[in-house]
Amino acid sequence: MKSSVIKAFVAAATIAVAMPAMAQFNVGKAIGAGVKAAKAATLTDEQMAAYVKESVDWMDANNPVTPDDDPYTIRLKKLTDGLTEADGIPLNFKVYRVIDVNAFACPDGSVRVFSSLMDIMSDDELLGIIGHEIGHVAKRHSKKAFRTELLTGALKDGVSAAGGVAAKLSDSQLGQLSQGLVNSKFSQKQEKEADDYGYEFLKENGKNPWGMVQAFEKFQKMEDEAGAKPTYIDRMFSSHPETVARIKRMTERCQKDGIARQESK
Repeated sequence: MKSSVIKAFVAAATIAVAMPAMAQFNVGKAIGAGVKAAKAATLTDEQMAAYVKESVDWMDANNPVTPDDDPYTIRLKKLTDGLTEADGIPLNFKVYRVIDVNAFACPDGSVRVFSSLMDIMSDDELLGIIGHEIGHVAKRHSKKAFRTELLTGALKDGVSAAGGVAAKLSDSQLGQLSQGLVNSKFSQKQEKEADDYGYEFLKENGKNPWGMVQAFEKFQKMEDEAGAKPTYIDRMFSSHPETVARIKRMTERCQKDGIARQESK
């Protein structure tokens, strides 16, 4: 990793202990204190889009994105070929070369996959995770979470937009927003909706939705054997029983649809 990224990570050392797995992901200079109640503010869709773009651009500029000729990039491009939009939202994909096991999607359809996650997942399993993350985008869960982060974080002091132009955010605010994007936690209802959307999305695009089940099973096994939760497990599953229930429900969907399970390689 570039020294500038390492320095930026050191500057973020005061981040909450609840995020230890983000060992190499640069959350920048995010040092915001506790979350305060949001002041009344109005954000148009255009202003929201501007803030999302600024945040995604900041993350891509401050983290090690694998180049086009990198094996990680080549693999992800091959897997996501033809996955261009979800419910009218254009999709784009990039790999961050970091040690954390994680992936996330932004309201604008930007999907970011960490190289360490790719290392432990088969192609079908990785697509299962991507399908689930796209579900959060298509169902606007990511948009709602980002808006909440804006109003209780970066814009908590009433910083707003003037004349329809989004107020410029500082590095510290962008770092805080980036942390929120990467580690957004959703309700069980939202996770279920993302599972269901991801299932249909994968099936409609000629991908095997069993990959989602197999990815969940792999995470469950990792948790059982190691007794520890990689960031993605901690973020995506609120409790072990819920993980089991989600695996069962998605397995039954695959079986009902007569889709053949391909064993992980």
